[in-house]
Amino acid sequence: MKYKDLEKIIIELPFDTPVVIYRNTTQILSINRPSILSKRFSTYNVSKNIQVFLEILTTGKKFKPNHFRLFLDLYNRVHECPQAKKDLLKTFDDIFYGEDPLIAMNQLQKYKFTLALNPLDITVVLAQLFIAEQAIGFGKKSKYDPRSLYIQGWIRQFINDDFEIDQVVSGITNSRPPLVKYTKQDDKNHKEYNPNAQPLWYI
Repeated sequence: MKYKDLEKIIIELPFDTPVVIYRNTTQILSINRPSILSKRFSTYNVSKNIQVFLEILTTGKKFKPNHFRLFLDLYNRVHECPQAKKDLLKTFDDIFYGEDPLIAMNQLQKYKFTLALNPLDITVVLAQLFIAEQAIGFGKKSKYDPRSLYIQGWIRQFINDDFEIDQVVSGITNSRPPLVKYTKQDDKNHKEYNPNAQPLWYI
């Protein structure tokens, strides 16, 4: 679905009422808005706290995936198929700008990815959910406007930069922001903000 439709579902989601956002034959992505927060997130606004769940039907496991799952998936894809880099960047930019992930991913169907962590359809929908999670449910003050630029900047950096994974993961685990070259034209707080920015403006 397009981002505006997902956003509406999330904003109107009642407490403690899990909703399936997408499923294929092997995996399910769902969201929930818990009425009681854990101690770790006690400072968050309970009305804006969104949880994303991934269920693997073949194993019966259901868990909350984190951003590293997405980043490692993208890292594996671009290193297995370097020729897919531009199409990967365009796909996830299209998702960031509001396109339906299942439509955006069509440009990637010509590539054979065998090392990815998830099926392609799960990866693109998960990316959209993480973008929404930060945009709507982000619990702390952000330097970015929109707030989802933090994860989108890292998505771009993971795909485009020729760093060893240790270097990139180290940056995230130490709470460093993505390189400004991947966020500035989309960031209303930056002097180089461009309201007419298009996909791939940073390459």
